[in-house]
Amino acid sequence: MSATIKKELLLEGLDCANCAAKIEHKVKSLDSVSTATMNFMTKTLTIETAATAEVHDIINEAVSIIKKLEPDVTVKEKRMANAEKKTLMLNGLDCSNCAAKIEKEVGNISGVKSANVDFVSKRLIIEFNSKHDEKRIVDEVSKIARRIESGIKVAEEDKNSKKGDEYGINRLEIVKLAIGALFFGVGVIFSFPFWAELSLFLISYVLVGGQVVLKAVKNIIRGQVFDENFLMGVATIGAFAIREFPEGVAVMLFYQIGELFQNIAVNRSRRSIKALMDIRPDYANLKVGSEEKTVSPEEVKIGDIIIIKPGERVPLDGKVLEGKSMLDTSALTGESVPREVEAGSDILSGFINKNGLLTVEVTKEFGESTVAKILDLVQNASSKKAPTENFITRFARYYTPVVVFAALALSVIPPLIISGATFSDWIYRALVFLVISCPCALVISIPLGFFGGIGGASKNGILIKGSNYLEALNAVDTVVFDKTGTLTKGVFKVTKVTDHGIIPDMTILEAAAYAESYSNHPISQSILQAYNNAYDKEINKDEIENYEEISGHGISVKVRDRIILAGNAGLMRKEAIAYEEVDAAGTVVHVAVDGKYAGHMVISDEVKDDAANALKSLKTIGIKKLVMLTGDSKAVGTKVGQTLGLDEVHAELLPHQKVEKLEELEKNKSPKGKLVFVGDGINDAPVLARADIGVAMGGLGSDAAIEAADVVLMTDEPAKLVTAIKIARRTRVIVWQNIIFALGVKGIVLLLGAGGIATMWEAVFADVGVAVIAILNAMRVMKAEKL
Repeated sequence: MSATIKKELLLEGLDCANCAAKIEHKVKSLDSVSTATMNFMTKTLTIETAATAEVHDIINEAVSIIKKLEPDVTVKEKRMANAEKKTLMLNGLDCSNCAAKIEKEVGNISGVKSANVDFVSKRLIIEFNSKHDEKRIVDEVSKIARRIESGIKVAEEDKNSKKGDEYGINRLEIVKLAIGALFFGVGVIFSFPFWAELSLFLISYVLVGGQVVLKAVKNIIRGQVFDENFLMGVATIGAFAIREFPEGVAVMLFYQIGELFQNIAVNRSRRSIKALMDIRPDYANLKVGSEEKTVSPEEVKIGDIIIIKPGERVPLDGKVLEGKSMLDTSALTGESVPREVEAGSDILSGFINKNGLLTVEVTKEFGESTVAKILDLVQNASSKKAPTENFITRFARYYTPVVVFAALALSVIPPLIISGATFSDWIYRALVFLVISCPCALVISIPLGFFGGIGGASKNGILIKGSNYLEALNAVDTVVFDKTGTLTKGVFKVTKVTDHGIIPDMTILEAAAYAESYSNHPISQSILQAYNNAYDKEINKDEIENYEEISGHGISVKVRDRIILAGNAGLMRKEAIAYEEVDAAGTVVHVAVDGKYAGHMVISDEVKDDAANALKSLKTIGIKKLVMLTGDSKAVGTKVGQTLGLDEVHAELLPHQKVEKLEELEKNKSPKGKLVFVGDGINDAPVLARADIGVAMGGLGSDAAIEAADVVLMTDEPAKLVTAIKIARRTRVIVWQNIIFALGVKGIVLLLGAGGIATMWEAVFADVGVAVIAILNAMRVMKAEKL
């Protein structure tokens, strides 16, 4: 067999199943393509070519075909199993604009598939093709980072460290600012000859702003012109040129003070967000023979035995072998009520052991554990940016150059065409423009707002896999639910017993329990559980004779010389027993004794306690349509739908029919509205993938749920979806408050500056003052955890 190369393309925005089939057919017909498979559910096109083929050209041809058939689809190459991933820390990164430049340049390095800089956590995540390229790529990243922002130190992420970058404030800078401010104060308060005044203000300027000007010169040499250092340097040197010494120093002084407060605000928010997800365990108590050994969680293997003492965090997923205790699950689920565990119980990493000593057998290595997956999801959520973030990034790229050229025009044109206008006056106005032209308030606060929203949601037991999904939750107008395990508990329970009283010394429940005592079927187990609850004892199996399962119908047993039949209506007809027709929302078990009908029981899947309130709350917050899709019978689906007040119920659906029904609902929703599907994440993967936003219910510890969904609710409460939407809306409000506030203040001060009304003092506020306020406002989104 000849060697082949496999490539996967992700077709984001592909909504037409017919177009997907056409794409597959046309790509398959390309020369050198041995096979092409289009998975509409996951929107993935898999192409296999001969190893000797020009893969790059084939991919380009495939993209052309896709764009011709579906122009609005975004095509991305998926990371294959052999692709590598690297996370680097950009310690010392303080410039949000520089972060965007680093991200762009690293993404253009040969061999790099994608690059994402998270300014909040100072992490750079790189995906690249080959392990052999790693050293070269890291070296190039270091050069790019240092060239764009001097002082950055590129280091590998230490996953074992909780401290990371301490975000410290440079005390030497504070001392220099203080001395510079002292010289400035002396120059302003006292009168001196011109040369002495100039000297005082010049010394003050060098102490306060010398580093800014030096950075600006270095960046210009490297080709980085339009940054905040250049803007502040030109504005303040220009003020000196027109003999506005006090204002030149004052602008630089207050700019630096503003930057100091901005750094403190950003660092505080970083620590706050980090504290929200401070669930990583420090160590594990590994049992080796009769001894205990303290080791890193990464060193523990599946099958090892660990000891968890009171007050310790559970380091790895496992099963309790010995002990009984209460566990605090709030870090993962947001629930304050402790959970009781004992021998046989499953426990997850990230929980906190409250009182008892537990001996646990490890079932997953740390890299696959629940806490590791949650940390990875939350930390990498920023790589999937919201449309608002992408807009701000593009806006910032053009905003600064436009304002700089506007300032240049403002300084030159009016003095030439307006009678009596002086260059010094209009240059001053232009300098006001320059001070305002840095977009930091937006570039920092917007991602910070989204990251805080994701962090606050995670504290509530809601994992949102990206800012794009957080923003999309604002536009939800249709919510589609699966039934079993989503709106209902997925646990069968005897909900009705009709006993005709024809059995002496035995109830119908007892008779059915005897009949079902050897079966492991969920229906049988629910009958046995009901018997145990009613009589507080187990069935005496010694009394059972002639146990016989009748395939597809039920069970026959002999107990105390009586023949008991328990099963469906077919069993009654088969045995020619006149029975009572029952129309109930559940499974009906008929019971007959010695050929006579004794009564029936209804076994139902119980509706979750908070389901009705959750659906009512969804309606209250503006969701237009609530729908349920289920494979269960029409009678059961209708009953649940009426109980919960659903708008539509579609029952007796196979998995592929659920997808078809979802596509129908998709066509009927509003053009800008989003459709959410809520399922258990295990059997509903195709529908979760097809929906605009896939939400997995009861995802605690479920690998399938975490993989399939865009949002994972860590408990099985439908009400968490309401909380998620409220957090998304709160985040959006705060993000848009910052956008409107920052652009509004800058716009007003720009107009006032052009009119000669605003001075550099107002300009400094419009720059660093607005940035500090916007950052502090963005931090409020973390209070969404209290919703």
